[in-house]
Amino acid sequence: MKRYILTGTPGAGKTTVLRRLEEQGLEVVDEAATAVIAREQAQGDPEPWTQAAFIDKVVALQRERQVQQPTADSVRVQIYDRSPICTHALGTYLGRPIPDTLAAEIDRITREHVYQQRVFFIRTIGFCEPTAARRISFQESLVFERIHEQSYRQFGYELVDVPAGTVAARAALIADTIAQGH
Repeated sequence: MKRYILTGTPGAGKTTVLRRLEEQGLEVVDEAATAVIAREQAQGDPEPWTQAAFIDKVVALQRERQVQQPTADSVRVQIYDRSPICTHALGTYLGRPIPDTLAAEIDRITREHVYQQRVFFIRTIGFCEPTAARRISFQESLVFERIHEQSYRQFGYELVDVPAGTVAARAALIADTIAQGH
């Protein structure tokens, strides 16, 4: 199983590109942090990212999704909307110490070579629209983007730039790179 990571600045279009790749028949795994935020907000917490256990909850869901079997035996490639390295970047951005659960998960994915070393880095489209789960300004998103780059490089990943462009062009760049076996 080859597992690729799609990452980048908030609001850059990752989810839209991921949906296009899914439409093209690739298996995708949705972002865990957004799911945790939605679940916690539905339970009455308007800002779950402020809670001490938030990072641990994201890591737990990421691991759960990663170890699940694919939807079909024929699946050989999965594309993940973010990874534990993104969670490391989030913790850094929030100014929090990295919890033991996250450090252990990063150690596991590194030791087991869970993800491909080439990571698709979706670049900004020049703005960032706030949502219930994304309450960040465009300027803050650029800071977050730099922290993501630093985190991935710190853990030895190679970034494949996916520049601003149409959804079709971005998805094609990713699909072509995967098809070439890079």
